[in-house]
Amino acid sequence: MLVHNWRAVLRRAWSVRLMALALLFIVLEPVTNFVAAAWVPRNHYIQLAMSVASGLFAAAAIVARIVFQQQISGELNGKPPAEG
Repeated sequence: MLVHNWRAVLRRAWSVRLMALALLFIVLEPVTNFVAAAWVPRNHYIQLAMSVASGLFAAAAIVARIVFQQQISGELNGKPPAEG
């Protein structure tokens, strides 16, 4: 079941933005590994950097998910107006 303000959550929530960045790094990781393998003999640092970046963005998204965001929650703290 979706939250009552799912459109606002998709547009404004930092957790969604950070998960999108994590997804971007996850998708780009094989591409950069393929390109780096042709140019750099040892691309272990590039692999490590991409993995660490995607992991950090995912961890930050977890933290952002539980942090109160006034723009989204307002005074209701995420509750529907009937429960406010």
